[in-house]
Amino acid sequence: MRASRFCVVVLLAAAVAYGQGSTASRTNNPNYPTRNPFYFEGKIQWELLGIDTPINEWEFLQRGIHKQDDLQDTAGAIADYQTALQTNSLSNNTCQIVTQSAPPANLTPPPCMFTVRLRLGVLLMQSNPTQALSLFQDVLKIDPLRLGVNSLIGETYQGQGDAATDPTKQAAFYQQAIAAYQAELAMSPVTAQYTQLTGDTANNAHVHWQLAEIYRALGQAANEKSELSNYLAATQWHSDTYPWRITLANARLKKLNAMPERTPRHEIEKGPTGSSTKREQQKPAPQNKTEQDKP
Repeated sequence: MRASRFCVVVLLAAAVAYGQGSTASRTNNPNYPTRNPFYFEGKIQWELLGIDTPINEWEFLQRGIHKQDDLQDTAGAIADYQTALQTNSLSNNTCQIVTQSAPPANLTPPPCMFTVRLRLGVLLMQSNPTQALSLFQDVLKIDPLRLGVNSLIGETYQGQGDAATDPTKQAAFYQQAIAAYQAELAMSPVTAQYTQLTGDTANNAHVHWQLAEIYRALGQAANEKSELSNYLAATQWHSDTYPWRITLANARLKKLNAMPERTPRHEIEKGPTGSSTKREQQKPAPQNKTEQDKP
């Protein structure tokens, strides 16, 4: 009787250990990367890790990726990402920004992860844009030169601008989006050497398209024309994920080019010192009638 009970206890303990994934299985698993000192931030097929219940921030990240990409479980992924950030956060000193060129393998606290912040931020862009922006800003602290982050910030502000009903707030959101998009372009400048090597006179078609959309919403035709031209130049050799935009951009640019250029109101009403304004120049000269002209 005692022997049978002992067997049952052993089997239950083994089942629990197998379900959660023992320390030994993590150590001996060639698919389980060791932090040194950075976490591996790519995706590993969840089944290859041999665990069911995560025990640290990296494992919660991996399970969140599995839920997001493989199971289409957005809510579950958000929950796992948020749990991962509880123990990989600057606010509670459970992670740090690495600035040294050769940090020790046992760096404590560990480096802050960018993947969990990027993925969670993208999932929250519409439902919680304020938190999404905070996450993207954290990524820039971790890696200031990481491409695509400023573009995500721009998209988030642009979405807020599109949803705003107050014209003043809408314009403010759009200006923040423009600044973020321009920061993204500044990270990959088109130089003479770049053009000579690639033939490209513009790059990042996505950003130029988004800027054109904002300027269109703001009614800034000249800026919209410029961005549409850059967009078409950027897609000349690389096309677009959404090729229908190329046709639309050509049609919009043709329409804008056909529009007569308008002189800004302040240039019409205020001429240079000592000269008449355009409005005054357009007035007919007064007619001075002589005595012979009078009836």
